[in-house]
Amino acid sequence: MNYAIIPAQHVVAKTVGLAAICSYKNNCEVQYMKILKSAVIAFSLAAAMGSFSTAAVAEAGRTSYKPIDAINGVLERINAAETAINNGAEDAEVAALIKKAADFSEEINANDKVARENSKVRSHLKAAITSAKAANLQESKEHLAKAKAGIEGLKKLL
Repeated sequence: MNYAIIPAQHVVAKTVGLAAICSYKNNCEVQYMKILKSAVIAFSLAAAMGSFSTAAVAEAGRTSYKPIDAINGVLERINAAETAINNGAEDAEVAALIKKAADFSEEINANDKVARENSKVRSHLKAAITSAKAANLQESKEHLAKAKAGIEGLKKLL
């Protein structure tokens, strides 16, 4: 055994007898295991925190639109749905087009007044989707017209 790496008080314990050496060895193993356990927990915690994305990282991949661009995008999708209804498209196809407009209306983010009016527009779009799924395209077209008027009103609130 190399005495240079063992502290002085333990060298004295070695001379006392075999029982003292065993006691020292068990004590050291317990201390090393505690240190090892703490290191493993710290590493696991650091790895876990690093594996989850933060809000800033999650937003990096998302495309955000200016409010006016989002409004224009919703208008384009509403016009596409109206065109599909006028051209005699299937109910499911019209409902899918209206759903795209409703989903894109979530991108409109300006202030509280705009948010309140946008929720009214979304309710008309949801009603239009329900009507389209029920094969009532005329009622769906009426809801789309109300939603379109509401979206046009949002431009004035910006």
